[in-house]
Amino acid sequence: MHMADALISPAVGVTMWAASAGVIGYSSKKLMEESDDRKVPLMGVLAAFIFAAQMINFSIPATGSSGHLGGGMILAILLGPFAAFLAISSVLVVQALFFGDGGLLALGCNMFNLGFFPCFVAYPFIYRKIVGDNPTQGKIMAGALAASVAGLQLGAFGVVLETFFSGITELPFSTFVLLMQPIHLAIGVVEGLVTAAVVISVFKARPEILKAASRLGPIGAVNIKQVLAGLLAAAVITGGALSWFASGHPDGLEWAMFKTSGKEELERSQGLYASLGSFQETTAFLPDYGFKRSDGEAESEASSAPSWPAVDAGTSVAGLVGGALTLLLAVVIGWGLRRREVAPA
Repeated sequence: MHMADALISPAVGVTMWAASAGVIGYSSKKLMEESDDRKVPLMGVLAAFIFAAQMINFSIPATGSSGHLGGGMILAILLGPFAAFLAISSVLVVQALFFGDGGLLALGCNMFNLGFFPCFVAYPFIYRKIVGDNPTQGKIMAGALAASVAGLQLGAFGVVLETFFSGITELPFSTFVLLMQPIHLAIGVVEGLVTAAVVISVFKARPEILKAASRLGPIGAVNIKQVLAGLLAAAVITGGALSWFASGHPDGLEWAMFKTSGKEELERSQGLYASLGSFQETTAFLPDYGFKRSDGEAESEASSAPSWPAVDAGTSVAGLVGGALTLLLAVVIGWGLRRREVAPA
């Protein structure tokens, strides 16, 4: 559900940049107040895991579409909403800058749609209401499923509203919304099941992590090295090898766009769009999660029958490098905020 720049107007892009920047500022302030050094490495490793997990698109049966994990709900449940929003923002920044996934003008929209709704709406008002202060595996399953579906539905509706207010005539509101919501309902169910599985595994190993996130307090003296090692291993395996098994079908947003307009991508190649696109081509050293290819190589690849699994060294390198960059960015943000908090006035 990563929006490209062509889907929004500059006015909407700037507005959503400002909104997301405001949430980042608020989250940073609240994270400094939590005073928990032990959350920083967990934040980094979880961000790396979400980056890798988002590389795996899973097919939605009988639709010709696919979806991928958003990850905001996993982050919110295990980190709390403030650290979670900063972590998912780190993922999206790395994806946009270095892999060309999601537009730079649309980055504020993507942060809001994939971060704000799960972290600040679905998590406190759905997941926490269901799970309460005494989590059980059954409550976690129900809460994760309901909250993941709700968060993704809100995010999908956010995409529709942002294109509507941008005046994108190729995507009329009524048709676009009637396609976006059902396909993301199906994707949300899968995300809910994956979210529950990840959270329950952490809950079994260290329930203190969930309790700390729910009360916005420190994890304490509990040893979380086993959890960190497990999540890091999962990130490496997912990004380095499981990413080969991603579905080749268009994702939910591309599928809804094609059904609405007949095109999976819209073109805006002048002015600000051209400048941002050119800059992104420069920074994206592993575009589309693979090695750069010449025009001839790209055409030859497009004309050949796709293989599955798509065993590709470029994909593995992208998964490992992207995970490492995301981990580094999230940790730098976390430690930077902690140093600022403890610095003398």
